[in-house]
Amino acid sequence: MTNSIRDITQDSQCIFVIGSNTTEQHPVIGTKIRRAKRHRGAKLIVADPRRIDLTSYADLHLRHKPGTDIALLNGLMHVIIREGWQDEAFISERTESFDELREVVEKYTPEVTSQITGVPAKDIEEAARILAECRPGALLYAMGITQHTVGVANVMSCANLQMLLGNMGVPGGGVNPLRGQNNVQGACDMGGLPNVYPGYQRVTDPDKQQKFEAAWGVPVSKQVGLTVTEMLKAAEEGQVHCLYIIGENPMVSDPDLNHVRYSLQQTEFIVVQDLFFTETSQFADVILPAASFSEKYGTFTNTERRVQRVRKAVEPPGEAKPDLWIITELARRMIALGAVTPSQDAPHAGWDYRELTEVMDEINQLNPIYAGITYRRLEEGAQLQWPVPHKDHPGTPILHVGQFSRGLGRFAAVDHVPPAELPDEEYPLMLTTGRVIYHWHGGEMTHRARNLEAMYPEALVEINPKDAKKTNIEDGALMKVASRRGEIIAKAQVTDRVEPGLIFTTFHFAEAAANFLTNPALDPQAKIPEYKVCAVRIESVQAGDGIN
Repeated sequence: MTNSIRDITQDSQCIFVIGSNTTEQHPVIGTKIRRAKRHRGAKLIVADPRRIDLTSYADLHLRHKPGTDIALLNGLMHVIIREGWQDEAFISERTESFDELREVVEKYTPEVTSQITGVPAKDIEEAARILAECRPGALLYAMGITQHTVGVANVMSCANLQMLLGNMGVPGGGVNPLRGQNNVQGACDMGGLPNVYPGYQRVTDPDKQQKFEAAWGVPVSKQVGLTVTEMLKAAEEGQVHCLYIIGENPMVSDPDLNHVRYSLQQTEFIVVQDLFFTETSQFADVILPAASFSEKYGTFTNTERRVQRVRKAVEPPGEAKPDLWIITELARRMIALGAVTPSQDAPHAGWDYRELTEVMDEINQLNPIYAGITYRRLEEGAQLQWPVPHKDHPGTPILHVGQFSRGLGRFAAVDHVPPAELPDEEYPLMLTTGRVIYHWHGGEMTHRARNLEAMYPEALVEINPKDAKKTNIEDGALMKVASRRGEIIAKAQVTDRVEPGLIFTTFHFAEAAANFLTNPALDPQAKIPEYKVCAVRIESVQAGDGIN
């Protein structure tokens, strides 16, 4: 997030939520959105194909078709520019390439945008007016924006809108992605991405390569690595021979699960490090039992870039160990076997970390955005949001104040591009996926929570009453959903939360996971799969009559 969660509560005059089921997946932030609406009268616009819970609080619900986010955002910007509502001073002083943006969005009239998105033209006009009149305004998004073959372009469009309105670098504004998993922000900050070292230092930069080779005492790869989806494809093709899977369950969470299964079967050696025996564990040659968050010390970095101390509450059960202990022991054994020979001049060349503070010291030295985040400051209660470039720095609650990190903010003019797979005669319905409040991701933990399991015990498929009637599917009856990649059988939930022609389900239940159906087509830059759109057909399991 460029801004802080408190901005939503205290300073945002308009909150624009797009591609985020906030109250179910980020309930604390969802509560603050509702509070801002109720107590301060902040305007709320929600753009979502489904009638999610947050829409009942919204001043306006833009119910656009999945995969049409760019068209919707361009349509809003068209109206803002047409009416002269843009922030001219911000644009001239702090941005570049505005003329290119204006040229692209000029053709996205409310009428054209309505044809693409399904949103009435009058609602597009009204949303643009609210955004312009109620500033500063915050834009919040989640994986409903990113999990598309145009995910990067979607994010750029969100940034375009906020720069156009001058909503950057100010309290109550910003482009605010809500992170999809616990501490995913911290994992990315520490180099858990294939193209960067810790602190988002590019692996292709020769200076950064030398820096980390000197610090770690071993040669580093000069090439960008593979994403998870690419790893499985490479394993299928015999290019990846070993997978070390930590805290991830690709046999539930990755797209096209039949292909995932085949790829795992083709992999020569698999190590799984997790809390429980997962669906992926059945393919493992070695299983390493790991400790949970409450059984170890460390830090989490939350969605607003704030680093928080994590303290052990209970001892790990049985043979479970903290991840750092496991990885350290593996590294020491590899060094002892001669598989890796680090330079003895490198700090901790023998992986001789004795305290977590030593790990944080190394982070301070190598990760410039964490340089001033020390254990001592965190223990003293400091609320630090990176970047914190030195030990006296107070942290950065708002990014891009006065100037963008690259200097001028660049408008990235992008056109609407349809999803990789759309409904046709053979697969006439569109499927979109997501989560429900009672379960999390693959459900490895929440399925073991008795009360949560009681509240939502099995997979459900949301289907509009019109589509249900066409196929003689009754509420609570079993139905089959099939795509070009696989099929599932689950109970129908007949509801107007989805429009005709659209169905929704989750990936929480391994036996009927949406990811048997989803399309593994990737965004060409971020390499994220298109989880949010694919073509499907349905039929009643009892009657066997498909929808045409």
